[in-house]
Amino acid sequence: MLRALAVDDEKPALEELLYLLRADPRITSAEGATDATEALLRINRALDAGPDGADAIDVVFLDIHMAGLTGLDVARLLAGFARPPLIVFVTAHEGFAVQAFDLKAVDYVLKPVRRERLAEAVRRVAAGVSSAPAPRVPKETPAPQDQIPVELGGVTRFVPIADIAYVEAHGDYARLHTLAPGPGHLVRIPLSTLEERWASRGFVRIHRRHLVALSRIEELRLDGGTTTVRVADAELVVSRRHARELRELLMRRAGGSR
Repeated sequence: MLRALAVDDEKPALEELLYLLRADPRITSAEGATDATEALLRINRALDAGPDGADAIDVVFLDIHMAGLTGLDVARLLAGFARPPLIVFVTAHEGFAVQAFDLKAVDYVLKPVRRERLAEAVRRVAAGVSSAPAPRVPKETPAPQDQIPVELGGVTRFVPIADIAYVEAHGDYARLHTLAPGPGHLVRIPLSTLEERWASRGFVRIHRRHLVALSRIEELRLDGGTTTVRVADAELVVSRRHARELRELLMRRAGGSR
């Protein structure tokens, strides 16, 4: 049974592809992403979970022409992982087949997608998953899961998580603030998800709106019953329910650094 991610920035095309994938009995789950940034975030989560995790992905059905990073760019990035998901390109353009297969794509399906042709691609994916080799030794470069992709004006940048000082909630989005001046980077991922994913990296919740890197806290202040912290030139309020735990964490950190 295969777990699939479909990526296409044209919503009707994405919905049609997801409909066809979900109708195939060999596909146990099929999710969609409308741009490369969203897809990379979802794939990062899958790789963090491992091949047997609930968020695992076996195959990515990937459009080529998208705003920002193209499908070929995404495939090149995934090639740096030890055990990336398999890739099937689904595109209206015939001229990229050679590049696609150079990137070890399992198949190259032309739009409009026919049910029979997609079924053949799924068969090839199933065969590829069953004969997958042992994980490769990662290259000596920063692991992609140590970075988070952010979209800005059609350009995708990769921000090291270690550079992030605090995160601010914006509904289903989050704004990442680094030590660099500026408004930060907006990503389409809830603060609660980042809180869970980055707990092991030293990020702690101090308020319903803020997640902070413990190592970036420069000052803790109690004034008239209100607790605040200074992080990267910002003064952030600590909610009462988080204040005591935060003080204890900071004291333990200070004690361990001596």
